[in-house]
Amino acid sequence: MMEHATRVGNRLLAALPPADFALLAPHLRKVPLQHDQVLIRAGDRIDHLYFPCSGAIALIMELPNGQTAATAVIGNDGAVGLMTALGPLRSPVTAVVRVAGTALQISPARFQAALERSPALAGAVQILIRAMLTQVQHVAACNALHSVEARLARWLLHIHDRTDGGDVLHLTQETLSELLGVRRTTVTHVVRALRASRAVKSNRRGQLEIDRQRLEVAACECYKVMSRRIDRIVSQDAARLLHAAPARNGCPPPDFPFAKTDS
Repeated sequence: MMEHATRVGNRLLAALPPADFALLAPHLRKVPLQHDQVLIRAGDRIDHLYFPCSGAIALIMELPNGQTAATAVIGNDGAVGLMTALGPLRSPVTAVVRVAGTALQISPARFQAALERSPALAGAVQILIRAMLTQVQHVAACNALHSVEARLARWLLHIHDRTDGGDVLHLTQETLSELLGVRRTTVTHVVRALRASRAVKSNRRGQLEIDRQRLEVAACECYKVMSRRIDRIVSQDAARLLHAAPARNGCPPPDFPFAKTDS
């Protein structure tokens, strides 16, 4: 099972029984996630689902007046475009890559076909939806109750959690403004405050070097509470997938779990 998880990369897909994963494997394509790449735009039909193996994807809510704010950050414990499991819906949010990485991509039709045959995959969808709702609810409460400085520290920690290595985050002021739903002038003041506390260092190339320990002090309690609850949902519930009813007409797992990688 450990070898299977290492090959797959996404925690929820890796938790699927081999026969259930085999329903998806021939149709999964490993694709790169480029920094600032827009995967899905709000209002568009969802053409692909993405299961990140590495990197971070921000879900951005756009208001009619042009203001934006992040509602969630998705890493290898989640998926983007999962609303298609509920029907052929248009995306309510824009999904933007904030930390480069890779993902497993599949069409909604292929995913839906596997979903109809696999109780374990249906269970994985429920886990992902629960984890997403938990994050969105915490973000909504945090936005209403906590300072912009604490919120920025929280977002930086969430993004850093999904970075493979190093303490330098490639985030421009425009990106931070988009995440927080505030003006760039506000971002300037907030970053200055975090720099004064030595939680972050910044330069002119859109990079933030963070001090993880100090950043955790600057963040509100939402970061640890949210992370702990989401990890509990994903870790504990994913373990139960192995005991789900077997996939209908399941087949043995293939030697290679997904199609060739796009470069």
